[in-house]
Amino acid sequence: MAKKLLFIYNPQAGKGKIRSKLSDIIEVLVDGGWEVTVYPTKKRGDAVCAARITKGSYQYIVCSGGDGTLDEVVTGMMQGEERIPVGYIPAGSTNDFASSLGLPKNMVEAARIAVGGKKFSCDVGAFNEDTFVYIAAFGIFTDVSYETPQSFKNVLGHMAYILEGMKRLPSLRTYCLEVECNGETIADEFLFGMITNSTSVGGLKKITGKYVELNDGLFEITLIRKPKNALELNQIMTALVTESMDAESIVHAKTDRIVFRSEETVSWTLDGEYGGSHTLVTIENKPQAIEIVVPVYEE
Repeated sequence: MAKKLLFIYNPQAGKGKIRSKLSDIIEVLVDGGWEVTVYPTKKRGDAVCAARITKGSYQYIVCSGGDGTLDEVVTGMMQGEERIPVGYIPAGSTNDFASSLGLPKNMVEAARIAVGGKKFSCDVGAFNEDTFVYIAAFGIFTDVSYETPQSFKNVLGHMAYILEGMKRLPSLRTYCLEVECNGETIADEFLFGMITNSTSVGGLKKITGKYVELNDGLFEITLIRKPKNALELNQIMTALVTESMDAESIVHAKTDRIVFRSEETVSWTLDGEYGGSHTLVTIENKPQAIEIVVPVYEE
């Protein structure tokens, strides 16, 4: 009896480059011994619905698109009756989580890894009733990924995020938050915050912290307080540009649970997509909740 694989892909991701590679990718999956069902997404949320697996319907999912597509697939999987391994063929503009997993940019090579790699049990984030794979964030720059038009991303790639984000600098907004983490409570005004399980964010390799493990049951926390003066603002911007994230106004921590409270609603982004506006956010680490297929390296 043939093994059944569901292949979910976003034809608009990146520069639509998957369209020229689609036949080659499917051939690799079929040659791997799978009976392949192909599901192209047409709108946001399609991959969530497709990945709500009924028990026994498929033995494997492979998805292709940006990190937002992977987020939808994992979200659907967490909502479904059965959790099966996930293969990922990155095709987005930045592909932060793919980089963390060591997956190549070459889509056909990534397809070969999907059918010939090894399973890696990866942590997943619970955000209130929602799910995220590698980042939940608020504040400056975080709305860029979901407000930047897809056509703009397709033409300029990662530069689109930078150009769009620079527009926010003249009108920095801060958020009054009460943050509970590791038995302590911090009440302050914050410019930015991110809860991550990734070695890079926005294509930057060093801003999530040192010694990042994707399966240790812990998130890396980065909070940037409101700068008190121009000097502190300059220190923050220097820390971002140099990827050092070393400034007096920047708070770092590791935790498996964090709670944010505010009087005004705060808009969040989850894996680059709009995550809603909230006054209360509880984020918890679900350790090794999903199996993702990654490269096999010779020792």
